Amino acid sequence: MSPDSDGNALSVNSTLAPRVARLVVVTAFSCIAMLAFFRVLLTKPTFLTGALCTVYIVLLLSIQILWMSKRAAELPVWARYSALLVQACLVYLPLLQFKQLWVGLPGFLAGSALVVMPVPFGWITAGLVVVSMAFTQAAYSGQPEDVVYITLSTTLTGLLVYGLTRLATLVTELHKAREELAKMAVARERLRFARDLHDLLGYNLSAITLKSELTHRLVIKHPARAREELVEILQISRQALADVRAVASGYREMSLDEECQSARSVLAAADVQVQMDVNYRDLPVRVSTVLATVLREGITNLLRHSKAEFCEISVRQADGRVTIEMVNDGVRDIPVDSRKDEGPGGSGIHNLSARVAELGGELTAEREGDKRFRLHAVIPLFDQQHDSDQDDGDDDLKPPLRVVS
Repeated sequence: MSPDSDGNALSVNSTLAPRVARLVVVTAFSCIAMLAFFRVLLTKPTFLTGALCTVYIVLLLSIQILWMSKRAAELPVWARYSALLVQACLVYLPLLQFKQLWVGLPGFLAGSALVVMPVPFGWITAGLVVVSMAFTQAAYSGQPEDVVYITLSTTLTGLLVYGLTRLATLVTELHKAREELAKMAVARERLRFARDLHDLLGYNLSAITLKSELTHRLVIKHPARAREELVEILQISRQALADVRAVASGYREMSLDEECQSARSVLAAADVQVQMDVNYRDLPVRVSTVLATVLREGITNLLRHSKAEFCEISVRQADGRVTIEMVNDGVRDIPVDSRKDEGPGGSGIHNLSARVAELGGELTAEREGDKRFRLHAVIPLFDQQHDSDQDDGDDDLKPPLRVVS
């Protein structure tokens, strides 16, 4: 099935319930009106009577259906009250011709008053309609039981018309809200996909470019080292492809240990001296993934926006939280603000802040002096759940890893 056909099917399904609701309401209104029509026609079976009665009922129902449409809310106040006045004329003027045969239809006016007019004026107007019909029936027949019947009939019809009209309107509003929620979900998914692609491809492409340049310099004088770099380029490319597929499937895990090793390798290829201090227990998958993403984005920004010669990376776990910090020198004159996504690297920092905030943490990115840059993130662990495959009961700390290269 083509995307166009899928979109058409979704559009049809999204409007099916409001259409069915309006159809049910229109059918109910038509049945009420047809009772009065046949009552008039059976009493006065003439062509003129039938034609006039048909015109009255069609106009009355047309205005009644108007209150269920989207246009009703967009109409100015004077237009809405003008339509209500026309409906009142269609209810009361035929009484002069059809007399008590027409007394079943004023309930439409009572219901419309409840829909159109604000509280308490709507209820007051509906009450006046009911009282007027009671006096009208008393003037026509004078029988108490007829007066009681018309009073109850007008009241119940008005409440029924009001309830059905509001029902159709609420169904339409509900489905409109569902469509908006669906659009928001699509927008969030697109944002997630774009964010993950930025985090993945930005780092991997930077690493591939850096190692390719290094291989180009080594291929003649140091072919063995060049072959090693080519193998690493191939591994990075394959990992990038696997990560992109994982992003497309909606789920991706990243290992902080692997990212630490990868960061050391990439920075060493860029002739950046690395000091790495890693000291933490087994972390929940989500926390490990976010910290790995922070490290990856930090390395990407270092390669893109600095001429670093030294980089210090630390990961520490203490007091129910885990902290990652990355400090490097050689910062160029490019503004970086963790609260803005303008400028080079800004979108990545903004994405990192959002990821860390989702876990209840906080991320800061700031300059220190003229040429140093610090990326710092802290995530609480007290409300994070460990995956069952990581909960092996071993609480011993990993030995600190210090690498100087």
